[in-house]
Amino acid sequence: MPFPDIDPIAFQFTVLGFTLALRWYALAYIVGIIGGWWLAGRIVRRDALWGKVSPITPKHLEDFVTWAILGIIVGGRLGYVIFYQPAYFLSNPAEIIRVWDGGMSFHGGFLGVVVAIIVYAWRNGIPLLNLADLIAVVAPIGLLLGRIANFVNAELWGRPTTVPWGVSFPGSRAQICPEFWPIGPSDACIRHPSQLYEAALEGLVLFAVLLFAVWVLRILRRPGVVTGMFFIGYGLARTFVEFFRQGDVQYVSEGNPFGQVIRFGDSAWAGLSMGQILSLPMIAIGIGFLLWSRRAK
Repeated sequence: MPFPDIDPIAFQFTVLGFTLALRWYALAYIVGIIGGWWLAGRIVRRDALWGKVSPITPKHLEDFVTWAILGIIVGGRLGYVIFYQPAYFLSNPAEIIRVWDGGMSFHGGFLGVVVAIIVYAWRNGIPLLNLADLIAVVAPIGLLLGRIANFVNAELWGRPTTVPWGVSFPGSRAQICPEFWPIGPSDACIRHPSQLYEAALEGLVLFAVLLFAVWVLRILRRPGVVTGMFFIGYGLARTFVEFFRQGDVQYVSEGNPFGQVIRFGDSAWAGLSMGQILSLPMIAIGIGFLLWSRRAK
């Protein structure tokens, strides 16, 4: 499949000689936050979902949005700096603040939101797990839109493939296939659209599961269960998709064409990526949340 000709800039306009552009990636963040805010507002207004008066008010939710935005941006950027390119940014510290050049880590943004939840709940006397459960329900909305924006930007593409839905991504790096891959000198390097795999699993599937648990099973009455389900769901989805996703460029070499951080033997296919290394502990933490919630009164 040819890559669809989609402009990464959603729209732009000129004011007083300055051109202002809004990219699809930024729009995904904006719509994801607004959509999550709207859904969370509906949940906190339905006491029946909590089995008691909602411990979180709409005013709490409105104030927390600012904290969440800061957690996503600061945590996402610092996570990318620390987890993926520490040596480069240690040599170029001024580049750390240049978030407009790209480079955000989900796991870093996730940790940033976790810190925001803990501090905000403590300062406002809100039960920590109730706030965490609420944010976990709506988080897949942002994940879905963010991964679609990654596809539009033609970034974070997958490994070479022969599946009929493979995509020929633009750019010289995307067209560099491993030497052992069976393509002719004039053929394009076809890759998995791994961004769309993640959008489906981390976004649609995880969102549907959590929404069913909240709206039908009324699982919010057991604090911590939704948070545990999110940890496990995201960790499993990301770990699975990483087997189809091309590793980060800083880990790619002639002997490591898929950019794995931990290798198992000499096979190019056997190993763990940085995304998997960071996701596996999330699964363990999620299981811990479920076990704790089951035993708690």
